[in-house]
Amino acid sequence: MKLFEDEKTLIFALGGLGEVGKNMYCVMHKNEIIITDVGITFPQGELPGVNYIIPDFTFLKQNENKIKAVFITHGHEDHIGAIPFLLQNIEIPKIYAPNQAVGLIRRKLEDRGIRYDNLITYNEDTKVKFKYIEVEFFMTTHSIPDSHGICIKTPNGTIVTTGDFKFDLTPIGPMANLHKMAQIGKEGVTLLLSDSTNALNPGFSTSESKVDQTLGEIFKGHHGRIIIATFASNIYRLKHIVDTCKRNDRKIAIFGRSMENNIEISIQDGYIKHKEIFITPEESNTLPGEKVCLLCTGTQGEPLAALSRIAIGTHKQIKLKENDLVVFSSSAIPGNAVSISRTINKLYLKGVKVYTNTSLNDVHTSGHGNQEELKLMIRLINPKYFMPFHGEHRMLKTHADLGVSCGIPRENTFVLENGDVLIMHKGKITKSNEKIQAGDVYVDGNRIGSVGNAVMKDRKIMASDGIVVIIANIDTKNNILLGNPNITTRGFVLVNDNQELLKQLEEIVKQVINTKIKEHINYNEIKTEIVSNLTEYILDKTGRKPIILPVIMDIKKEIKVKN
Repeated sequence: MKLFEDEKTLIFALGGLGEVGKNMYCVMHKNEIIITDVGITFPQGELPGVNYIIPDFTFLKQNENKIKAVFITHGHEDHIGAIPFLLQNIEIPKIYAPNQAVGLIRRKLEDRGIRYDNLITYNEDTKVKFKYIEVEFFMTTHSIPDSHGICIKTPNGTIVTTGDFKFDLTPIGPMANLHKMAQIGKEGVTLLLSDSTNALNPGFSTSESKVDQTLGEIFKGHHGRIIIATFASNIYRLKHIVDTCKRNDRKIAIFGRSMENNIEISIQDGYIKHKEIFITPEESNTLPGEKVCLLCTGTQGEPLAALSRIAIGTHKQIKLKENDLVVFSSSAIPGNAVSISRTINKLYLKGVKVYTNTSLNDVHTSGHGNQEELKLMIRLINPKYFMPFHGEHRMLKTHADLGVSCGIPRENTFVLENGDVLIMHKGKITKSNEKIQAGDVYVDGNRIGSVGNAVMKDRKIMASDGIVVIIANIDTKNNILLGNPNITTRGFVLVNDNQELLKQLEEIVKQVINTKIKEHINYNEIKTEIVSNLTEYILDKTGRKPIILPVIMDIKKEIKVKN
């Protein structure tokens, strides 16, 4: 690529544009590449069998010798989740992360048996200098401690990336450093990359302290067990649940591995106090209801999560009681509304009371800023150019419009896709006509890229239309079909109710084989002909297109002729 050969600075995303999650952004100047965040996203129902989706690292692998460091804004999965996969594929000299994120990354690497000795903790006063690029940090408010924005200074201008943020004037944790943001803006910012997650929401987001107040009122007013489902990654929410339980003389039992990990790390780092308040699930069953709080995962109605199993009565340690109160201290991730409603209905069927986040009950607030907060960030940083990031296209577009309303010229805003490249040269920014390879890489189990589009297509077909397997034995010595073909189906039709259909499929296979073996035996031709004929017949009779898998066995038999 010619654009990599001169004095220009390049900015591009390998993930996070046109999607919520999978954040990964790169700045490149000459022989230096720095990376901001290495996140994952989780597949929805249209990707059966896929555990995670990670960015495509191809470009970074091709330019491995230019990578200087990875900088992490905070410890959420959509910003750190792909680090193990990156380290398994590419040599990364150093990873800089804030304190809470360092603990989460270390645990993640330990779980996968990956040793990495260059994980460095930074704080707001840290400065990192390379030959051409200099990096510094400013504190933001988010739903996890130690969240930061990053300021990247290059020979061609200054880039600010916000990470995930909101402006909360009464936060549970530390205040965002508005003064440093304003100072960076005063010094001059060429390009701002800003979080677009809540760009569609007008006004200001609710303060975390308001949620704290609401939960406090719930605890005071209920005298049975309280079961709270919340995001395990929302450390500040977990912190004030613990503090509320301490004030109300309740013990806490934890359910869910991710919840256990986050609380353990938060206790070690001092974000959560009162270690003595935690008890085992078995101990919780021996205490009166008014002395117990159950803290669990399952806010999105995940079938295997603790809350879902409690709701349907299959949890081994916890059974619902009539005086239980269940609090959903969370919001619905797009696409999960149906599964959440299903879980809530099951809870109501058990006779328990349920609180969700409504205008009457502020039991959750987002860690991302609404429109007025996004405008405030733009005003503080005061950039010459603006690139919304971390959001679906409609969010990016709306955020760009907010930038225009704050005085940024329309031609200075960029709504991009992953792989698009911005060229910054002497304080001016243009979009390149060239693109960098960027896309989704599926992780199936721990295998990266083992599931391609062809495999996903087959899985979707099997999920919707099933599979038909044909096993036929051929005697190639005498060119005859031995017996009848065996037809097995899974997810296609009920065998007992469709004997006539299966019998007809058997006849079609026999006819194809008997015709083909009279000419010459070519297994590929026979299989292709079987698939073609069966596909046409099945589609005509059932309107479905299952995967058809013929298996031809070569069995040579001596045929004795009796005199």
